Amino acid sequence: MISRFLPQPVRRLLGVKTAGRPPPYLLIDQPAQLTPLLRALEGVKEVGLDTEADNMFHYRVRVCLLQFIVGGKVFLVDALAPIDLKPLWASLAKKHLIMHGSDFDLRLLHDLCGFRCHSIFDTMLAAQLLGRQRIGLASLLENHFGVQLDKNGQKANWSRRPLTPKLLDYASLDVWHLLELRDLLTKELSRLGRLDWMKQQCQAQIEAGSEGFAPAGENDWRIGKSEKLRGHALTVLYSIWHWREQQAQRIDTPPFKVCSNEMLVRIANAAGETGSAEAALTDIHLGKRHPRIYPSLLEAVRSGMARDPQTLPRRPGRDPSQTPLSHEEIARLDRIRDDRDKIAQQLGIEATIIANRSQLTQVARSPLELSSILLPWQAALLKDQPSLKA
Repeated sequence: MISRFLPQPVRRLLGVKTAGRPPPYLLIDQPAQLTPLLRALEGVKEVGLDTEADNMFHYRVRVCLLQFIVGGKVFLVDALAPIDLKPLWASLAKKHLIMHGSDFDLRLLHDLCGFRCHSIFDTMLAAQLLGRQRIGLASLLENHFGVQLDKNGQKANWSRRPLTPKLLDYASLDVWHLLELRDLLTKELSRLGRLDWMKQQCQAQIEAGSEGFAPAGENDWRIGKSEKLRGHALTVLYSIWHWREQQAQRIDTPPFKVCSNEMLVRIANAAGETGSAEAALTDIHLGKRHPRIYPSLLEAVRSGMARDPQTLPRRPGRDPSQTPLSHEEIARLDRIRDDRDKIAQQLGIEATIIANRSQLTQVARSPLELSSILLPWQAALLKDQPSLKA
């Protein structure tokens, strides 16, 4: 449609997809209602897709709503309804998906049903490769279409039923402009000669998404700043971290809503310094649940203080690639970083899009492995730089 490329003021005058007005949609929350979506999928090669989850409200994240735009029509699928979605996943696996910020969604769907997509176009990745300062979907929709998404939708409890018309309108707007946005960003990428970069980024996203979320490990309790703790401060941290997990699972809420990581470290540090469970919990308040769960927290601190630090799970062996850099490698790292930053400035993109800190360290350690550390387009930008020839 030519109208896709008209400036926003002209679009408004012509009445093209009036900004902010939610489109009509079909809500699918009964098994028999899935058929129209499956039939619509049969006639298209590409699909706009988004998901809504409940990770801010429950212990285990669930997919709550699936949003699709198929052949110009919006379908909203209640993923918590008693519907067999296997035919849907089978059909989607053959389609080209247009998504925004797909990393979380792809991992979520992989862990849900082993889903792996055929190909994607991620509008967030495209915005990054174009050097956009604001790459969120809300910002892109406002910039290109004058759409202002309701911010409350981002914080909503999508597991609550029934879903309100306001939330359903928000969900439908999330995908309504996705294909048009893809077209606009593709045109810009083509003009800058970055379409191949985009293909590589999207394929890497598919590979990462197909790994799902990292499984729980025995050292997950070693949270930020815990490396500074010693002795019984560590045993207390181990004990109260697991206490928090048990409480969160019991009341079905995210662990951070029981208490923050900062609070856990503060309690553990105080226990190690004072040697007293009661003193460690001075001025600690757990919100509205405090009277009910404080006694169990106190017991967890006492249990941690009674434990022998030598019985804690051992840290995993040091990865050879994580050994400290030599003086020569540090100097090379600085030179590579300078070259990367200059290239990024010339291209008008964030430097970390070319290579992040971890990747730079790997390249500094093993310059000959550049092509296996970075994507082809990233490696091509760096391979002829002076820092990699020295």
